[in-house]
This record gives sequence, structure tokens and C-alpha cells, in this order.
Amino acid sequence: MDIETDALIIGAGPCGLFQVFELGLLGIRSHVIDSMPRVGGQCSELYPDKPIYDIPAIPVCSGQELIDNLMAQIKPFEPEFHLGEEVQVVEQRDDGRFHVVTADGTSFNAGTVFVAGGVGSFQPRRMRIEGIEAFEDTQLHYRVRDPKAFYDRHVVVLGGGDSALDWTLELCGKAASMTLVHRRDEFRGMPASVEKMRALCEAGRMRFIQGRAEGFTAHEGQLTGLKLRLPDEREMTVSLQSLLVFWGLAPKLGPIAEWGLDINRKTINVDTEKFQTNIPGIFAIGDVNYYPGKKKLILSGFHEAALAAFAAKEHLSPGKKVHLQYTTTSPLMHERLGVKESA
Repeated sequence: MDIETDALIIGAGPCGLFQVFELGLLGIRSHVIDSMPRVGGQCSELYPDKPIYDIPAIPVCSGQELIDNLMAQIKPFEPEFHLGEEVQVVEQRDDGRFHVVTADGTSFNAGTVFVAGGVGSFQPRRMRIEGIEAFEDTQLHYRVRDPKAFYDRHVVVLGGGDSALDWTLELCGKAASMTLVHRRDEFRGMPASVEKMRALCEAGRMRFIQGRAEGFTAHEGQLTGLKLRLPDEREMTVSLQSLLVFWGLAPKLGPIAEWGLDINRKTINVDTEKFQTNIPGIFAIGDVNYYPGKKKLILSGFHEAALAAFAAKEHLSPGKKVHLQYTTTSPLMHERLGVKESA
């Protein structure tokens, strides 16, 4: 069964979340899809702790604080999130609405579509070792969907960021053995996590190896080991049953390029009145869009979301005038926001 919605937002970064708010003020409820397993986009994945100084009326906030505040702001509108799913198909139906399907098979019947995918969907940086892709999703993993799948197995984790450290700590003691491999003895992850990892190594509960992956061993179709090059140029092979790789994320336009939109390099051309694409009813906001004078700022994306919401209301209710109402004085806005009128 298709999920019916008047607005489907692709991307749960700051612009996608603010799009929920602007649509909500106009009485339009939203469903939100993101390929990442949590909301926040680049703010949460790339700079959750870094300060942002150019959000109006907020002198400074971290990337994660901005996302947390946006989530609080949209709470009255009760959006439904579909996380960890990538949109594969966007097709216009005979009635002008849109048939949208994710890679997981979730299907939507949407009145309008908003592409707020930033610089594209974030994909894991994959290993460039010939032949190792044959083990992907069986023994080689770039995401953890079911932690219990790694219990009682000999696990090797590659990476030096928060994801690598978090899963190393989470699975240590549950896996049959745990080995963390990183090319340097310095880590990008939280210092507290690094301290815990080193303490576990000293206690003999896991091991850390400084080196880089250069190859693998296999037997009867099964991945059995990872070949490493150590800092002194010696070679070493680590036995394993499961390999988890956390080398960060790379943005890719991905399936968006197949939807019939007017693509300008890795962005989508829009107008500056509605921020609508070449397909009526599909809008693009934030870093993924392009128009003359475009500036890739969160502030710009917020402005685009506001105008796109009004255009979407007109698209969904053709011939009806959309009145501008202010949240400071409008009883209707207060009702939608759940604000009690003062005596």
C-alpha cells in the first residue's frame, strides 16, 4: 500500500527539517526520508560539535544543537520519518501526483516532493581492494544494521572516527575477538572513547593495530583475513570473520540524476520565485539546488524553504489564494503551533 502524503521531503538535514516547519504553518503535514539512520544531515554527521555563527538571533550553536532545536520546533506538526532509506524512484502519475519508492520498498503517493538532500545522499567510503566487494553485506559491512549479527564472531574494525570507536566499544566483549585497525595512532573520535579503547587493550580484552589494509585472504568463498602494511613496512595478516569499515561518508547525487530533473553538474536548476524544478510539484532547496547568485548557506536554504512551502500550497490547492499570516498574531498559526492564546 502506498503511503499518501501531501508533502514528501527527501533529506533530513537543517533545510529539510525547516521545510517541515514552513509546510506545517500552512497546514501541510510531511513525511521525511533520509538515507542516513538519523536526522541531521551534514550538521550531525560531519560537524556535530563545531560552532555555527551565522544562524539569525543565535550568536553561536553547535551543528547538533541546531538540529535539536529544529526538531523541537517541528514537533507540533508530527512529521513521520523514514530513516536509513534511499529514494530510488520518483515518477509523475497520470493525476499529477508522484509515485516515490525507496530502496527498501517503501512506496509513497505524494502531492509534492521537496529535494533537500544537501550535496546528495551520503554513501560510505568503500575499500579499494580488488575483489573484496564480493563479501559486501555478508562479511564486509559499512554500516551496522543488527549488532547481534557480530556477536561471537572474530571482528576487525577499520577507522579512527567516532563510528569506528563507538562500534568497537559496543561489540567488545560480545564479539569472540575485537581488533581495531587505524593507519595512525591518533584518532578523530571523542577523547573519552579513545581512552576507553586503550584501557580495553591494556586489559587484554581487545587489540589495536596501527597499519593500513592492502589485501585479504579467502578460503572456499569466505573472507578469512585482512592483509595489513605496518608502519615499519612489515606485512601482517589478521584473521577475521567480520570486517566493519568506517572511513567516513562521501556525498553522491545518486539516483536523483535519474528522475528527469534539470541537472546542472551535481545540482538541480530551480527558479527563484518558487524554488521549483523543471517538473511542477517538485521543489529543491538547500545546497542541492542552483540558481544565479546561489550561496550555499543554511540561511539561504531556510529562505528557500519558506517560498517553496507557499508555492506547494498553491500547487496542492490551485486557484485558492494563499494568505500570508504572521506567527506573532495569527490565531490559526497559534492553533497549528499549539500555542495557547494569552488572556
